[in-house]
Amino acid sequence: MTAIPSSPESSPETRPGCGPDAAGLHTSVLAWFEQNARDLPWRRPEAGAWGVMVSEFMLQQTPVSRVLPVYEQWVARWPRPADLAAEAPGEAVRAWGRLGYPRRALRLHGAAVAITERHGGEVPSDHAQLLALPGIGEYTAAAVASFAYGRRHAVLDTNVRRVFARAVTGVQYPPNATTAAERRLARELLPDDEPTAARWAAASMELGALVCTARNEDCARCPIAGRCAWRLAGKPAHDGPARRGQTYAGTDRQVRGRLLAVLREAVTPVEQAALDAVWHEPVQRARALDGLVADGLVEPLEGGRYRLPAG
Repeated sequence: MTAIPSSPESSPETRPGCGPDAAGLHTSVLAWFEQNARDLPWRRPEAGAWGVMVSEFMLQQTPVSRVLPVYEQWVARWPRPADLAAEAPGEAVRAWGRLGYPRRALRLHGAAVAITERHGGEVPSDHAQLLALPGIGEYTAAAVASFAYGRRHAVLDTNVRRVFARAVTGVQYPPNATTAAERRLARELLPDDEPTAARWAAASMELGALVCTARNEDCARCPIAGRCAWRLAGKPAHDGPARRGQTYAGTDRQVRGRLLAVLREAVTPVEQAALDAVWHEPVQRARALDGLVADGLVEPLEGGRYRLPAG
């Protein structure tokens, strides 16, 4: 997120299409955001649309604290989409480091290639054009259009969905998958003018990240606690499935991570024996390696050697 235009001087209450409840939410949350927004590098004007896009890919299922150092190194090395597109996709995987879910690196590389070939190296501002890029779904297209270009889109990540579920719908957690009803509510809550809508998207996301968190929500610091439907109802417990942290130790994900770590460190193709040394169980190790090859993250060579994809 970057350089979201400031709200116009007109109050949200005076704009057509904003009911009193939505207007109250806008006023309170936007004022809170003005005072509490984190100074993140992808929010600065110099980040540009490419910096916003990089951050959105990296922040998927990954906390800000882990993303920050990798993001800084990434944009220093590849300040424009064309810079990344000129490199082999394996270099994107290498630079991704231990952020996890490394297929995101390949998708970001693919998007950079498409931006270079189709859009003259400039990240498009049009939602449909963004959505047509490799690896970009509805959320990322809306986020880039909104945060980079100040466009009016419903930006629904986990934090925003949780804020809306509690404040408006009156439940502790949103459904496991985004529903049509959530999308409709998000559109209904959008301020009418684009600059305010873009700030609203960023502000509601920040509120979910810092205050209305999944656990240990801080209602004392919440600017809309007095109108939160879930709080006013006595905070009824969620009646859906319990949310559990994902296990990592001993999983194929862990094995894949260890295999990729060896390949990232290597400057020449890696022998099978070096990969065999990272995990004791041969069947799981072979399955993880086959999965990396199938996902395009690892390229097999003659003689039982492997490397990151060269393109």
